[in-house]
Amino acid sequence: MADQSNEDAIQRRIRAMNERVSSIRLADMYFYNQPVAELRGGARVMVNGREMGMFASYSYLGLVGHPRINVAAREAIDRFGTGTHGVRSLAGTLTLHRELEETIAEFKGTEAAITYSSGYVTNLSVVSTLVGRGDYVISDKLNHASIVDGCLMSGAKFLRFNHNDMQALEARLQQIPSGAARLVIADAVFSMDGDLIDYPKMVELCRRYGAWLMIDEAHSLGVLGKTGRGIEEHFGMPGTIDIKMGTLSKTIPSVGGYVAARTDIIDYLRHASRAYIFSAALPPAQVAAAKAAFEVVKDEPWRIEKLRSNTRQFIEGLKERGLDTLFTQTAIVPVMCGSDEVAFNMTRLAQHQGIFVLPVVSPAVPPGLARLRATVTAAHEPAEIDAAMDIIQSAGRQVGLLNA
Repeated sequence: MADQSNEDAIQRRIRAMNERVSSIRLADMYFYNQPVAELRGGARVMVNGREMGMFASYSYLGLVGHPRINVAAREAIDRFGTGTHGVRSLAGTLTLHRELEETIAEFKGTEAAITYSSGYVTNLSVVSTLVGRGDYVISDKLNHASIVDGCLMSGAKFLRFNHNDMQALEARLQQIPSGAARLVIADAVFSMDGDLIDYPKMVELCRRYGAWLMIDEAHSLGVLGKTGRGIEEHFGMPGTIDIKMGTLSKTIPSVGGYVAARTDIIDYLRHASRAYIFSAALPPAQVAAAKAAFEVVKDEPWRIEKLRSNTRQFIEGLKERGLDTLFTQTAIVPVMCGSDEVAFNMTRLAQHQGIFVLPVVSPAVPPGLARLRATVTAAHEPAEIDAAMDIIQSAGRQVGLLNA
C-alpha cells in the first residue's frame, strides 16, 4: 500500500476518488464513460459489442443522424474545412455563425443571439459577465452546476432558494437593498428530476421586484410548447424572459450553447464575455448541423407530438408498475432507487438485459435519492418503451425495490 503519511490535500482527494472508482469497478457496477460504437436509428446503440435500447440520450426529438442535418454538416466541411482557426472577434467568424445566430433568434422570438463553445461555458461566462461585485444573483437550489459556477465566479452576492419555492424566492428578493442590480436564474426543466420551474409565478415576482430573469432551456428546447420553442410557449407567455439560454447538444444534435435576447444585450456579451472573446469559434460542420436542426424542428412538428406521447407512456407506465418518478412532466424520467447500491444494481441488471440506462448517485444527488435517470425520445416506438419498462420493473423486483 502506498505511503500516505506525506500526502497533501490534493493527493488525498485524488486517492479517495480513485479508490471509490476502483471499488465500483471491482463490483461490476461502473457504468460511466462507456464508449458507444454505433448509433442505430436514435433509439438503439452498440455498446461493448452489444446492441441495446438507448434510454439515456438527450436527443429528445430523435435528430441524431437525420439525413438533412448530416448533409448540411458535410457541405460545410467542403466549403469551410474542419476548423475556424481563430476566435470569433478576430479571424474566426464565418457567415455560417451569423446565419446560425439569426436562426436561433428567430426561433426563440428575440432580436439577436450569440453562440458559445458549450452550454457549460455559456452559463459560466454569461452570468459572470452580467453581474459582479455589488450585484445580487438568485438561483434555485437545484439549478445546473454551470449556473452555480457562473454565480460563484461573478463575485456578486449569491443567494439561493429552496427548489421551486416561490415564497422563498420572494423572501430573497426582499433582502436585496434598493437600487442594487438583481438577476434571478432557473432551469426551465430540471435535469435530475424532470420537473418544471413555476414559471408564471417567477415572472410575476421578477417584475414586481425589478429583477432580470435568465432561464436555462437546455432541456426544454424542442420539448416544451406546441412547436418546441420552450417554456414561454408552454405557458403562453411570449417575451417574458430577459436572457434565454440553451444548448446545441441535446435536442439540437451538435455542440455549443447560446443566449437569445435583445440586440443591446447580445452586443454587450459579444464585447465583454471572456468565453466569447478568448475561445475558438465553433467548427463549421457543427454550426451548419445546428442551423439545419432548428429548421428540421420547424418543418417536422410531428416529432414534438410523438415525444409528448412517448413521454406520457413512459411516465404513466412506470408509475403503473409501482416505480417512483417524482414530479417529472418531461422526457427526463427519474426512477427512484433510494441508495446508491440499489441504483448501481438496477443499472447492471437493466444493461445486462439490453437497456442502456445510467445511475445518478451521491454526491450528484443527496444521499438516499439515488436514481436511474432514464430518458425517452421521439425515436422510440411504443413497443420499445413497453419492453424497457418491463425490464426496469424486473430489475426493481430483483433488487427488492418492488415486491416480487
